[in-house]
Amino acid sequence: MEIVIVGAGSWGTALGKIWAEKGHRVKLLARRKELAEVINSRRENPDYLPGIVLPESLRAETEPSVVLKGGDLIVWAVPCQKLRDVALLLRDYLPSAKPMLSAVKGLEVETLKTPVEILEEVFGEGNFLVLSGPSFAAEVARGLPTAVVLAGEEKSALSEWQEALSCPGFRIYRSHDRRGVELCGALKNVMAIAAGICDGLELGLNARAALITRGLAEIMRLGLKLGANPLTFSGLAGLGDLVLTCTGRLSRNYRVGFRLGKGEELSTILRTLGQVAEGVETVKAVKKLSDRLNLEMPITKAVFQVLYEGEPPQQALTKLLSRPLKAEFAPLPL
Repeated sequence: MEIVIVGAGSWGTALGKIWAEKGHRVKLLARRKELAEVINSRRENPDYLPGIVLPESLRAETEPSVVLKGGDLIVWAVPCQKLRDVALLLRDYLPSAKPMLSAVKGLEVETLKTPVEILEEVFGEGNFLVLSGPSFAAEVARGLPTAVVLAGEEKSALSEWQEALSCPGFRIYRSHDRRGVELCGALKNVMAIAAGICDGLELGLNARAALITRGLAEIMRLGLKLGANPLTFSGLAGLGDLVLTCTGRLSRNYRVGFRLGKGEELSTILRTLGQVAEGVETVKAVKKLSDRLNLEMPITKAVFQVLYEGEPPQQALTKLLSRPLKAEFAPLPL
């Protein structure tokens, strides 16, 4: 099979490596010619995965007219806020019926749409899949054991892709809740910023555990309102990815929050981070959605206020802890 991955960052490169090692022909569509040349000559992506040796069957290209015409599967691995622009730029090179997989996590700020909804707007109806779950690119690239979930609507095609893309050390489960999987992948990044702030303030493990648990409650509140399957939140895309991103120092979103908790300015953090932290933009979209749907999402609101309204992290925490007491679970309808 020939797989084309749009995006030569850490996640696109990691996926390309493991699929090339499985025997697929993989092409990375890179934005920068110099990066593509380095990947092909040195068998390494020094900007995003330094020290990881890439197989010969993975090639980086920059010319979409050459790369996209032959792919059996198109994988999107670009920042969420750039996805629409990149898709529109490449639309004329892609047959609309070609299967596409979104490895993008986030919500578009302007439209509040998920990555697959963006792709559907650009390309029309088709076979769209979503890959998500607890998976740091660096660990996937090193071959460390990882389990993720592949979501899609066509049952037979989903099983075929699950078999084709699973690798030793990269175990794929399948799901038909594409919307729920996408929402979990987007919202967990907001909670990771909150967890990072919590640790930056040195509030302890008890506080972080409470934040993760109540963060999951917020994710479920929004996801269920938008039609997600309740079981998805306890799975790999939900609880699994939430725990990883809120506790792992490899998480860019966690690192943003941690540095905020230590008193750094957001502008300085983003300038020196080196890669995109999706939660910084996603929180804007989640805040808009919660306001529109009249949903209570206090952690999301606190993160938004710290990032965009100048709220000191300690003050945001004080507000969270002084909220009126309530039952842990809303009463079930009779």
